[in-house]
Amino acid sequence: MFNSSIQTIEQFKEILSQLSKDCYAEPCESLSHATIGQHTRHIIELYQCLINGYGEADVCYDKRERNKRIEEEIGYAVTLLENIQENLEKPNKELQIRYELGEEEICLTSNYYREVMYNLEHVIHHHALIKVGIKTMTNIELPDSFGVAPSTIQYRKVCVQ
Repeated sequence: MFNSSIQTIEQFKEILSQLSKDCYAEPCESLSHATIGQHTRHIIELYQCLINGYGEADVCYDKRERNKRIEEEIGYAVTLLENIQENLEKPNKELQIRYELGEEEICLTSNYYREVMYNLEHVIHHHALIKVGIKTMTNIELPDSFGVAPSTIQYRKVCVQ
């Protein structure tokens, strides 16, 4: 689980290093005018919520910083992704996960490992969207595995045999 998460982030860092600043921060019509940088910020900030909430066992994914610098500076985003890689692996423990739904707050019990898996699946979903943006805006060759769930990759391997 941690290895998959760290490898997924590593692949993402390699892809980000190939993008121009303009491509990273340019609104993309195929992403509903969002930017690759905005998707990157969203990924980073969800991981930050989990890692920062670990100590007190209280995580609220809705209370993100929404740091514009992440959306605009690839180097800064890569540094934050490296920080996530370095701090992700922790022992499992129970966590309270809070969600703000309108004026109501919902609190659920979860655990760290479950939330790491949630973040991995969430990252893969956003990578699939980012892949659309990159293919729309550049000629960069992306790995076939980028934006694809490990279970789907495994399934495809079985189907080929």
